[in-house]
Amino acid sequence: MRIGFLFNHSAAHQVAHSLPVAAAIAALHPQVELSLLVTGGAAEAEVRRLWAAAGHAPDDPRIIRLDAASLPARWLTRLSGNAIPMDRVSILKLNLATFRSLDALVVPEKTSTMLKTRFGLDRLALIHTRHGAGDRAIGFDKASARFDLVLMSGRKILERLEAAGLLKPDGHAVIGYPKFDNDAGQPFKPLFDNERPTVLYNPHPSPALSSWYKMGPEVVRWFARQDKFNLALAPHVMLFARRRTIALSPLSLAQVPDVPAVAMDCPHIWVDKGSRASIDMTYTNGADIYLGDASSQVYEFIRRPRPCIFLNPHRHAWEGDPDFAHWQAGPVVNDIAGMTRALDAALAQPHAFKIVQQRLFAHSFDIDDRPSAYRAADAIIRWLEGQRGSKK
Repeated sequence: MRIGFLFNHSAAHQVAHSLPVAAAIAALHPQVELSLLVTGGAAEAEVRRLWAAAGHAPDDPRIIRLDAASLPARWLTRLSGNAIPMDRVSILKLNLATFRSLDALVVPEKTSTMLKTRFGLDRLALIHTRHGAGDRAIGFDKASARFDLVLMSGRKILERLEAAGLLKPDGHAVIGYPKFDNDAGQPFKPLFDNERPTVLYNPHPSPALSSWYKMGPEVVRWFARQDKFNLALAPHVMLFARRRTIALSPLSLAQVPDVPAVAMDCPHIWVDKGSRASIDMTYTNGADIYLGDASSQVYEFIRRPRPCIFLNPHRHAWEGDPDFAHWQAGPVVNDIAGMTRALDAALAQPHAFKIVQQRLFAHSFDIDDRPSAYRAADAIIRWLEGQRGSKK
């Protein structure tokens, strides 16, 4: 049985959602011929780091670097400010022989479905680990139906995909959240060496949903002026990865405002534009208050219930909309004045939304005593063996 895990992204934020599953297959099912397919950059570095943390050599021959994207594809990607990732599509096309040699390919993203829809690899089983457990509509679009097996964090994902008719009857499994396996039992460390409560500001890159484009710099300036809170500005890792951001659901394009200069010399503000700490739950574990908009990282934050505040400068009609279900976890405000009041309320009543957050978390994550990555590994092998049996 030949199973590949593909990491076809310039950033590393998707790695922790599937690499632990590969490590679990190596541990539980050593008969599998496993390959980790990488494409350089931060994602490859994170693959090697987590693979070494799982007890393997970082230069393990099972880690295979794929042929790089063509020069025209790389040029088009750079010309668009990384807004149009033609390099990822080119990598798929130039490595078809590798993909064709596999029984199954496990991926955390959806671009890889082009292997079936555009490049004709009908016999290759595509398995989706997803990445994050958020509510955005794009997580439940038609591309989800192109996978042969979908691994889901909890009942919320299952119910939404089922309601949309996007799951195959025997092609899904609820397995928990492998990313949580990485810090199981680890103590949570404070982010600042002072007594102030720390606010994590975690804006999303999508221009139509993110608070950053309309009010983010002013949020940072407000925190620079006050003396009550620390601020950790640690957005979704892709916010500052591009000069311009294009999002497909909903369709939007915008220039990314930079961080105000005042933040750089302010002792109670920390800015992280995309280090490893921004993807390994350092901030969601260590902060006292979450300030955000559309990022699924809020669900990682409420694993331990704490105050949340959501910024809505676009004035979305969010109530009752499943795409904004996470906004039930705290007050939703439209401007700086509303944010100020919500911060004061968070200090006065830090447990006001605890019951709601516990309900949202339990609906989003099916966590039990067994590591989620082990559950995912067994689900993959069980499904593949079932497929083999049905073809005999």
